[in-house]
Amino acid sequence: MSELRKDPISGRWVIISVERGKRPTDFVSPSQRKRGGFCPFCPGNEYTTPNEIIAFRPNLSQPNSPGWTLRVMPNKFPALQITGDLNKTGEGIFDKMNGIGAHEVIVETPDHMQSLSTMPLKAVEDVLWAYYLRLTDLRKDRRFKYVLIFKNEGDAAGASLEHSHSQLIALPIIPKLVKEEMDSSKRYYDLKERCIFCDVINQELESRKRIIYENSWYVALAPFAPRAPFETWILPKKHESGFYPPENKFSLLAEILQVLLKQMDKILDIPPYNFMIHTSPFYDEINEYYHWHIEIVPKLTKIAGFEWGSGFYINPTPPEEAARFLREAKI
Repeated sequence: MSELRKDPISGRWVIISVERGKRPTDFVSPSQRKRGGFCPFCPGNEYTTPNEIIAFRPNLSQPNSPGWTLRVMPNKFPALQITGDLNKTGEGIFDKMNGIGAHEVIVETPDHMQSLSTMPLKAVEDVLWAYYLRLTDLRKDRRFKYVLIFKNEGDAAGASLEHSHSQLIALPIIPKLVKEEMDSSKRYYDLKERCIFCDVINQELESRKRIIYENSWYVALAPFAPRAPFETWILPKKHESGFYPPENKFSLLAEILQVLLKQMDKILDIPPYNFMIHTSPFYDEINEYYHWHIEIVPKLTKIAGFEWGSGFYINPTPPEEAARFLREAKI
């Protein structure tokens, strides 16, 4: 029988449709194997992109030229503009402000054919450092309250270019989904004086049913009420409210992220996916109630009328099964 499951953090309900129970091979999605061709993100084509904000250049090559291992630049077609004032106003009962923010692209590797799951582990660690450095810099702009870091991998996940890259958008407001998580976590903390994420992690580590992979600092698990098949979260085992490098290194986070992506590539044939980093907002970065994490969502099903109309998600793969398939993947 199908189950209705409630996510303890967001309060969102999902339907685990076991009658539709799907194995990895039952999902038909276009493999995200690289095709090649002209690419503005490849070395030698730096003239086609905005000037870089930062770049990792081990041989100290000139800015906006080849010789880099990672580049960060403004998005050529930004969702929000970096210059200007917010100018918050009202129009009757409607609120609005200028579209002020920052929209940046992190080109993760100079090699067009590589991805986060195949590039050297040190390069994955460099990507995480780039995220942290940009968060640290954008925090200085008092117009911004939040930076959302995300990755769209593959056409079905919203990527317009196949060269491996991720993005960030700095916002003058807290995203609704993040605010819902934070409000729920704060209520739980006020009631029990404990972090709900920490309680979830401890319970999952004890039961082991939805644990996929872990190392000494992080754990990857299938959430109890996932929106999509093979949705996975990566969380620090110890309480951390903000995204930062513990012991001044990201090596263990890079390791668990790459292992998980390799497992997904193995059993889902290099699927399109989105990932998002949810962290505490700038004004409340150090707290006892919220726990930063990465959410990875393969694009294996479509959002249709029922989901749009109800806010429910229908997931044909129980998270316990998804976790087992991923655990058993040979990489």
